[in-house]
Amino acid sequence: MSVTFDEIEIGTKLPTWSRKTSFAEWNRYAAVNEEFVPFHMDDEAGRRAGNEQGAFGMGNLRYAYIVNALHDWIGDEGRVQEVGCQYRAINQKDDVLTVVGEVTEKNTIDGKNVVRLDVNVVNSNGEPTCPGHAVIEL
Repeated sequence: MSVTFDEIEIGTKLPTWSRKTSFAEWNRYAAVNEEFVPFHMDDEAGRRAGNEQGAFGMGNLRYAYIVNALHDWIGDEGRVQEVGCQYRAINQKDDVLTVVGEVTEKNTIDGKNVVRLDVNVVNSNGEPTCPGHAVIEL
Protein backbone atom coordinates (compact mmCIF):
# COMPACT_ATOMS: atom_id res chain seq x y z
CA MET A 1 0.00 0.00 0.00
CA SER A 2 1.24 3.47 -0.74
CA VAL A 3 -0.37 6.83 -0.29
CA THR A 4 -0.10 9.98 -2.38
CA PHE A 5 0.36 13.52 -1.11
CA ASP A 6 -3.06 14.52 -2.47
CA GLU A 7 -4.77 11.75 -0.46
CA ILE A 8 -3.33 12.96 2.84
CA GLU A 9 -5.08 15.46 5.08
CA ILE A 10 -4.27 16.81 8.53
CA GLY A 11 -5.61 14.13 10.85
CA THR A 12 -4.96 11.24 8.45
CA LYS A 13 -4.02 8.18 10.50
CA LEU A 14 -1.41 5.56 9.67
CA PRO A 15 -2.81 2.16 8.73
CA THR A 16 -2.61 -0.51 11.45
CA TRP A 17 0.87 -2.02 11.69
CA SER A 18 1.49 -4.53 14.50
CA ARG A 19 4.01 -7.16 15.54
CA LYS A 20 4.10 -9.61 18.43
CA THR A 21 7.50 -9.58 20.09
CA SER A 22 9.26 -12.21 22.15
CA PHE A 23 12.62 -13.97 22.24
CA ALA A 24 12.47 -15.03 18.58
CA GLU A 25 11.98 -11.46 17.32
CA TRP A 26 14.48 -10.02 19.80
CA ASN A 27 17.05 -12.65 18.82
CA ARG A 28 16.70 -11.86 15.09
CA TYR A 29 17.03 -8.13 15.80
CA ALA A 30 20.02 -8.70 18.08
CA ALA A 31 21.73 -10.88 15.48
CA VAL A 32 21.45 -8.23 12.78
CA ASN A 33 22.52 -5.37 15.08
CA GLU A 34 24.93 -7.19 17.42
CA GLU A 35 22.71 -6.22 20.32
CA PHE A 36 22.96 -9.36 22.46
CA VAL A 37 22.50 -7.54 25.75
CA PRO A 38 21.75 -9.96 28.61
CA PHE A 39 18.58 -8.21 29.84
CA HIS A 40 17.08 -8.60 26.35
CA MET A 41 17.87 -12.32 26.21
CA ASP A 42 17.62 -13.69 29.75
CA ASP A 43 14.77 -13.40 32.25
CA GLU A 44 17.05 -13.36 35.30
CA ALA A 45 19.18 -10.60 33.78
CA GLY A 46 16.00 -8.67 33.01
CA ARG A 47 14.87 -8.97 36.63
CA ARG A 48 18.30 -7.82 37.84
CA ALA A 49 17.89 -4.80 35.54
CA GLY A 50 14.65 -3.92 37.33
CA ASN A 51 11.96 -5.54 35.16
CA GLU A 52 9.98 -7.90 37.36
CA GLN A 53 8.67 -9.83 34.33
CA GLY A 54 12.18 -10.67 33.09
CA ALA A 55 13.78 -10.00 29.73
CA PHE A 56 12.45 -7.05 27.75
CA GLY A 57 12.58 -5.78 24.18
CA MET A 58 14.97 -3.33 22.60
CA GLY A 59 14.02 0.30 22.29
CA ASN A 60 15.64 0.48 18.88
CA LEU A 61 13.41 -2.34 17.65
CA ARG A 62 10.39 -0.10 18.24
CA TYR A 63 12.19 2.65 16.30
CA ALA A 64 12.62 0.17 13.44
CA TYR A 65 8.92 -0.71 13.66
CA ILE A 66 8.03 2.96 13.23
CA VAL A 67 10.24 3.22 10.14
CA ASN A 68 8.80 -0.02 8.70
CA ALA A 69 5.22 1.18 9.25
CA LEU A 70 6.04 4.46 7.49
CA HIS A 71 7.68 2.69 4.53
CA ASP A 72 4.69 0.36 4.17
CA TRP A 73 2.41 3.41 4.10
CA ILE A 74 4.35 5.62 1.68
CA GLY A 75 5.68 2.92 -0.65
CA ASP A 76 8.86 3.02 -2.70
CA GLU A 77 8.30 6.53 -4.04
CA GLY A 78 8.26 8.18 -0.60
CA ARG A 79 11.23 8.98 1.59
CA VAL A 80 11.47 9.00 5.38
CA GLN A 81 13.43 12.17 6.14
CA GLU A 82 13.35 12.11 9.93
CA VAL A 83 12.15 9.99 12.85
CA GLY A 84 12.58 10.84 16.50
CA CYS A 85 11.16 9.03 19.50
CA GLN A 86 11.58 8.49 23.22
CA TYR A 87 11.44 5.14 25.02
CA ARG A 88 8.95 5.64 27.84
CA ALA A 89 7.87 2.10 28.77
CA ILE A 90 9.24 -1.42 28.55
CA ASN A 91 8.34 -3.79 25.73
CA GLN A 92 7.40 -6.95 27.62
CA LYS A 93 7.84 -10.45 26.24
CA ASP A 94 4.93 -11.65 24.03
CA ASP A 95 3.53 -8.12 23.80
CA VAL A 96 1.80 -7.01 20.61
CA LEU A 97 3.21 -3.65 19.58
CA THR A 98 1.25 -1.41 17.24
CA VAL A 99 2.64 1.64 15.49
CA VAL A 100 0.14 4.49 15.45
CA GLY A 101 0.45 7.88 13.84
CA GLU A 102 -1.46 10.92 12.73
CA VAL A 103 -0.60 13.61 10.22
CA THR A 104 -0.10 16.98 11.94
CA GLU A 105 1.31 19.05 9.06
CA LYS A 106 1.25 18.95 5.26
CA ASN A 107 3.32 21.40 3.21
CA THR A 108 5.10 21.90 -0.07
CA ILE A 109 8.57 23.23 0.74
CA ASP A 110 11.04 24.09 -2.04
CA GLY A 111 8.95 22.02 -4.45
CA LYS A 112 8.93 18.96 -2.16
CA ASN A 113 5.75 17.52 -0.67
CA VAL A 114 6.43 17.06 3.04
CA VAL A 115 4.23 15.53 5.74
CA ARG A 116 4.84 15.54 9.49
CA LEU A 117 3.26 12.99 11.82
CA ASP A 118 3.03 12.34 15.52
CA VAL A 119 3.86 8.66 16.01
CA ASN A 120 3.89 6.19 18.87
CA VAL A 121 4.16 2.48 19.56
CA VAL A 122 1.41 1.19 21.83
CA ASN A 123 1.47 -2.11 23.69
CA SER A 124 -1.20 -4.81 23.94
CA ASN A 125 -3.03 -2.74 26.56
CA GLY A 126 -3.12 0.31 24.27
CA GLU A 127 -0.57 2.12 26.44
CA PRO A 128 1.90 4.42 24.66
CA THR A 129 5.52 3.28 24.94
CA CYS A 130 7.45 5.29 22.36
CA PRO A 131 6.13 8.77 21.51
CA GLY A 132 7.76 10.64 18.69
CA HIS A 133 7.45 12.28 15.30
CA ALA A 134 8.25 11.57 11.68
CA VAL A 135 8.80 13.67 8.58
CA ILE A 136 8.25 12.11 5.20
CA GLU A 137 8.59 13.35 1.65
CA LEU A 138 6.17 12.20 -1.02
